[in-house]
Amino acid sequence: MTATRTHITVRGLTKSFAGQPLYTGFDLDFPRGKITSIFGPNGCGKSTLINMIAGLIPVDAGEVLFDGKRLSETVIGYVFQNYRDALFPWKRCIDNIKYPLQLAGRSAADCEARAQALIAAFDVRFDLNRYPYELSGGQQQLISIMRALAPEPEVLFLDEPFSALDYEMTLFMRDKLQAIFASTGTTMIVVSHDLEEAVYLADEVLMLTRRPTRVAEVVSLEAARPRSPRTLTSPDFMAAKSRCLDVFQREVQTKVLAT
Repeated sequence: MTATRTHITVRGLTKSFAGQPLYTGFDLDFPRGKITSIFGPNGCGKSTLINMIAGLIPVDAGEVLFDGKRLSETVIGYVFQNYRDALFPWKRCIDNIKYPLQLAGRSAADCEARAQALIAAFDVRFDLNRYPYELSGGQQQLISIMRALAPEPEVLFLDEPFSALDYEMTLFMRDKLQAIFASTGTTMIVVSHDLEEAVYLADEVLMLTRRPTRVAEVVSLEAARPRSPRTLTSPDFMAAKSRCLDVFQREVQTKVLAT
């Protein structure tokens, strides 16, 4: 079996808020071409972690490298939890999708070709000449994901991407995300507050402790892709979910005993 290569290397990451340490000398490796879910107790800094790695908030100390490269040399995509604030309301949906390509100086023909490829991949059947506020929440989040994928990122970050969607749309988006992963092999980092979702999507679930945050355990799931509702009742899935729950409850109990 070929060893999985490291894609993102985090060393010595340190971050405090109001003098209270959140991460101190934090080290971590994310595997290339895998989906890693991040799960842990409330307030442990799941979103903060990916925001620091993606360069959205500054670190106090430490280094993040992508295949040995700096962030400025790496193409990334980011899907925000609050899609309503993430999309540009004054731009049509099609122009929101094209925006990162235009920012990179791609030609109009290239922008159009890439947008059409994404439209076909996601089987979009609603009018992309409308503005985001004219669409449903699920449609807006779909536009947000398509925009993040437009520049063909090396790494795609997703911060609770389905938390504001209804169950039917969540299932649809999970399937589409899996299809994109299968066709591109893009390294994906997903923050989730839903344990079942975190395990279902992931090759590895990164379980975090309470602050100051450390890695409690990395739980693997080798269930075949594409995953389906049947995966949820498979022995491998049940074992991985049970292990994650044990780790999570241990962290919660640690706080209870300390108070």
